[in-house]
Amino acid sequence: MTLTTLSLPFSYTATFTPPFRPNTKPFRAAQQLSVDTPPPDPSPTQPKKTGVIIIGAGLAGLAAATRLRSENIPFLLVEASDAVGGRVRTDAVDGFLLDRGFQIFITAYPEAHKLLDYQALDLRKFYSGAQVYYDGRFHTVADPVRHFSDSLQTLANPIGTFLDKLLIGLTRLRVLTKSDGDILAAKEVSTIEFLRSSGFSDSIVDRFFRPFFGGIFFDTELETTSRLFDFVLKCLALGDNTLPAKGISAIPQQLAAKLPANSILLNSKVVSVEIESDSTANVRLKDGVVLRSELGAVVAVEEAEAVKLLAGKLEKKPGKPVRSTVCLYFSADSSQVPVRDPVLFLNGSGKGIVNNMFFATNVAPSYGPPGKALVSVSLIGLFGDVLDENLTAEVIRELSGWFGEGMVGSWRHLRTYRIGFAQPNQSPPTDLMKDPRVGPGLYVSGDYQTSATFDGALVSGRMAAEALLRDRALVQV
Repeated sequence: MTLTTLSLPFSYTATFTPPFRPNTKPFRAAQQLSVDTPPPDPSPTQPKKTGVIIIGAGLAGLAAATRLRSENIPFLLVEASDAVGGRVRTDAVDGFLLDRGFQIFITAYPEAHKLLDYQALDLRKFYSGAQVYYDGRFHTVADPVRHFSDSLQTLANPIGTFLDKLLIGLTRLRVLTKSDGDILAAKEVSTIEFLRSSGFSDSIVDRFFRPFFGGIFFDTELETTSRLFDFVLKCLALGDNTLPAKGISAIPQQLAAKLPANSILLNSKVVSVEIESDSTANVRLKDGVVLRSELGAVVAVEEAEAVKLLAGKLEKKPGKPVRSTVCLYFSADSSQVPVRDPVLFLNGSGKGIVNNMFFATNVAPSYGPPGKALVSVSLIGLFGDVLDENLTAEVIRELSGWFGEGMVGSWRHLRTYRIGFAQPNQSPPTDLMKDPRVGPGLYVSGDYQTSATFDGALVSGRMAAEALLRDRALVQV
């Protein structure tokens, strides 16, 4: 492999002397190394140097890089795949934008609000509620604050009792009175245990909470911690469900665009990380290139990969299978969709394999070419024993019962995504504010360190970078 993009970022004007190396010359950020221009010593065994090496250019890695950049700390962000984003990616297929799995961005995520330019993302809103399929027809569930008249019409529908709807309002008020820190550190039970102990009926649990929050957590058993339920509910109460007009990958792309030129190295898989006695790090790539970090390394990959990469330095607690999902996309003529509203459809019947679906082009018309509609369908679990064609046929059969065989039969399958690791399992007991330190000079980040949300990944990246800065006494954090 020819590493034509390797240009280690020493273009800053800052000069600093790391306090852990008191007898060395100042570490000057004006140096630059690039494989495009051979270094003074072309020896292949000589490590290329930078300040901090961040492994993984998902949201956590990008957030760590953003925090280091704010302090003028040089870094290199190393990514194994061909683009930034990690799990937050979008593919262009036949003129459609296909996000890799069901992903919705909630505008009230506090960390995201600090880092992202929402206007530039051109966020397109979902309807604040859902259409729930139950007993052969659809029933509206609406946010009473945003859609008051719609919510009045739902009071007598079979998606829960009148008391359930009152309890939702009270639960909403409860989370709005708490800080995010209090929520994430509160006493916890599973979400299903919380709902039952709060007095919610089986009808609203099975017909609404399981498909709605089960679709968010990829967990229809609702074993996920009540801490995460409360945090997401608060964000939903304060913000909108949205999609960026250019696909969910616009989020990591915006973060990457703010970083220094040549600070991201793509198509470069890391195979080992070695920490020296002075807390510097040697990072070896699959092609044999060795990168050296003067300040330490941040490992911002999925937990299982981090455990493997750090070879005994990091332990994964057993007994919690990760959350998986399958997302199927179909194209349709614009005339062959039943609604024009940007609404999420939930399966409240308790039958079938479809959990939720929506017409992406109703939310963001830019997700498809003119005259075409994009259909997104989500299943919970991996369905590893079912062939793609059989899974597609079953989804078509099931949705034909929702919308009619004549309409659904005209849809054309575009692609199926099987996502083995969609989220970490965050059933109790949890620690949603883990210390990112693994050892001197070594830090980890990722949503498994905090909350399994976009925001959690961003927070974990910042926390890892700030821990490194604190340990190196480079800034007051």
